[in-house]
Amino acid sequence: MNQLPVLALLGPTASGKTALGCTVVDALKGTFDVELVSVDSALVYQQMDIGTAKPDVSVLAQYPHHLINLIAPTASYSAAEFRRDALAAIDGIHQRGNVPLLVGGTMMYMKALFEGLSALPPADAAIRRVIEGEALASGWPAMHAQLATVDAAAAKRLSPNDSQRIQRALEVYRIAGVPLSALQTRVISKQEPCLSPAFGYPTLSVALLPSVRAELHSRIERRFDAMLDAGLIDEVRRLRASHQLAPDLPSMRTVGYRQVWQFLEGEISGGAMRDQAIAATRQLAKRQMTWLRSMPQVETFDCLDASMPAAVTARIRGWLRTATGQ
Repeated sequence: MNQLPVLALLGPTASGKTALGCTVVDALKGTFDVELVSVDSALVYQQMDIGTAKPDVSVLAQYPHHLINLIAPTASYSAAEFRRDALAAIDGIHQRGNVPLLVGGTMMYMKALFEGLSALPPADAAIRRVIEGEALASGWPAMHAQLATVDAAAAKRLSPNDSQRIQRALEVYRIAGVPLSALQTRVISKQEPCLSPAFGYPTLSVALLPSVRAELHSRIERRFDAMLDAGLIDEVRRLRASHQLAPDLPSMRTVGYRQVWQFLEGEISGGAMRDQAIAATRQLAKRQMTWLRSMPQVETFDCLDASMPAAVTARIRGWLRTATGQ
């Protein structure tokens, strides 16, 4: 066990993670120097700023974040790549004598980091093309129903329109003849080795969860409206003009961007775009909260409580003093 400490600040979208991370940096400065590490599958993309709620240039100048703006919108970034980059960032932060604070809501990234990666079969382009053809003919909800017949556990945690993950789960089953969820469970229960060792740092994980879900929904609605006012539609227009993008790219499957793409293609109206984006973001938040509640040893705080920032900061400070013997 590596005795250097790591902090994790997790939560659903719109729970206030970024602002709290900056508050923690300020509050602990001088006692513990904290560096922020993003755990967000959307923030890795360059030039995708408004729809990802990326901290602006002034915030990033004052509070630098590792693992932001890594790749072009045409590229992809896997959980394995995140684990590699996060471990490298954590090691560098520790070498500088500082404390890493992981901040974000991409739970698949956190799972990969904390538990390692299972020995899953590699992608098979031919099988993927077959699955994509079936989806084109019958739709992703029908493919989701198909997945439920062979891997009920995986289907249960996926949205019927989560095409990327449905495709991967079906692909794994067709290659290995074993459900994806079963392969992942084997790793967690140590029935077979991981491709990567388990996370070896003493870690305090804090989760921000709302005491009133309707208020989080209101926050999500207000935030998306603010994105539209800030020029989200023009941002997507610029991305489409400057890159060879397609709707099935991971970047354009991101919540918000997917709906704006459909609007720009004339597939849905502006009102439908807004409503569908807000609904999809709420579904994302629901999945994130389900993940968080299933994670062991996570301390939860009410993100709607005005005293929450002070309470979280006090808990982190106390834990770090104990962990470091200060």
